[in-house]
Amino acid sequence: MIQWPKSNDVLGTTNRGNPAESGLCTLCRSDCTGKCETWMSCLKGRHMLYPRDFGSVTAGSANTCHVGVSYNSLRIQGFSYGAHGVAPGRTTNPDDCLFTNVSLETSFGATEKTKVRMPLMTGALGSTFIAAKYWDSFAAGCALIGIPIVIGENVVGVDRASSMANGRIEKSPELDRRIEIYNRYSDGYGTMIVQLNVEDARNGVAEYVIGKYGNKVCIELKWGQGAKNIGGEIEVKSLDYALFLKKRGYLVDPDPELPEVQEAFKAGGIKGFARHSRLGYTDLPSVEAVHQNFVETVAYLRKLGFTKISLKTGSYGMEALAMAIKYATETNLDLLTIDGSGGGTGMSPWNMMETWGVPSILLHSKAVEYGNILAAQGKKVVDMSFAGGLAREDHIFKALALGAPFVKLICMGRTLMIPGFLGSNIEGALNPDRKEKISGNWDSLPKTVKDIGESPEQIFAGYESLKAKIGAEEMKTVPYGAIAAWTLADKLGAGLQQLLAGARKFSVTEITRGDIVSGNRETAHETGIRFITDVQDEIARKILA
Repeated sequence: MIQWPKSNDVLGTTNRGNPAESGLCTLCRSDCTGKCETWMSCLKGRHMLYPRDFGSVTAGSANTCHVGVSYNSLRIQGFSYGAHGVAPGRTTNPDDCLFTNVSLETSFGATEKTKVRMPLMTGALGSTFIAAKYWDSFAAGCALIGIPIVIGENVVGVDRASSMANGRIEKSPELDRRIEIYNRYSDGYGTMIVQLNVEDARNGVAEYVIGKYGNKVCIELKWGQGAKNIGGEIEVKSLDYALFLKKRGYLVDPDPELPEVQEAFKAGGIKGFARHSRLGYTDLPSVEAVHQNFVETVAYLRKLGFTKISLKTGSYGMEALAMAIKYATETNLDLLTIDGSGGGTGMSPWNMMETWGVPSILLHSKAVEYGNILAAQGKKVVDMSFAGGLAREDHIFKALALGAPFVKLICMGRTLMIPGFLGSNIEGALNPDRKEKISGNWDSLPKTVKDIGESPEQIFAGYESLKAKIGAEEMKTVPYGAIAAWTLADKLGAGLQQLLAGARKFSVTEITRGDIVSGNRETAHETGIRFITDVQDEIARKILA
């Protein structure tokens, strides 16, 4: 297993824990005081694109010897002339072809297009308590940036304030809160996506959402995710809450209704309970049966009134991948999110997460291959989103290029949660009266933050640009986590613009598979992306001849 470096001297960043390929720690803590690259980018924005201590240093890359097959083994191609995708009203003159003029706007959808300001979306933020605690920051931040956010599975079922009648949801304050916060800050870019798993379908979540919010919400069928090959989990520390979840119909482990389990809990031997979701399609014996069920389910959702429907699938094998792409294409879905192994989780069995499923780059490569098979048959292939261990602007570029022309968005889970944690901690430290309400973890600013500033205007590089967008009055109430998200998006966006400009692409929609190369021949074999010195070799020889 490759050991990724724990610190980056050039950027002045350090991981608190063990780093993954994404640059995030394998265990990302909401109380972290820094300072990985994503954490620092939430404060310093685009400044984090450059080596530190300008004027006193020089810097050189150590990343030119690629081992194994991963996104790191793809390299971004640069070109020495030309300009593609220049916006109407601009010219190919160098004065117009500035990286700051690169458009990151794109859209997805089968018939009704959803516009986004950046080719990003969140992973599913569902019933894990960390999603609920920091939702205000997550939702406000994504709405302000102009990207979709996903309300994950089981939010209704675990909400103790929700009420049900005849097994169907009648009131869900937590789901309502999540939708309404996003809508408050939305200006027409992005969308709300609400997931639907086995329990959610049984509880009538789709009917509740369409009845209250109409087709303004995209409903997402959930097949799985990259972090686990069983249903979603949460852990609860209360026996009473565990019993509530058991009565709601969930599998709770260990069984809180057993007298011996209750005694063990009272004695302190058992300290918590895991709530699990059910596996889908256990009653279906074949590909044909899944196909029929899927088509019927989509038809039912459309009959309810949903015009925007998506599908999320995990890192299963090639059969499930082909099924997802074909069925989503056939039923004219708006988006298919393909989540590979190597992505994040709120709660998954760790060794399962480490050892199951298809790594992202392999899964994503086959998705493009299968999409091309359908395209060759004259079909309009479903728009896709790639997920699984992607965190930086170069990851966005590589995944979009690898998935071209089908991939419209890159799904980031833990990356887009970090600004919520960090911003809430800063807000709570600076405003102790808000600390408990916003789930702040700090009593005072740590040195890692004080080295940058001691007021929000000093701490967040994106503070003034966000204030220019929403006004000084709104800045008084917007969550600091949303300011941190805005600042992180500034770094990711500027970095992506620079990479696109170097590839002579002045709109993100112009990106192609020809914009990346493989750093070793194994990667070329597995991805279909040609080896770096094979690319353009024929052209080079013609020039020399």
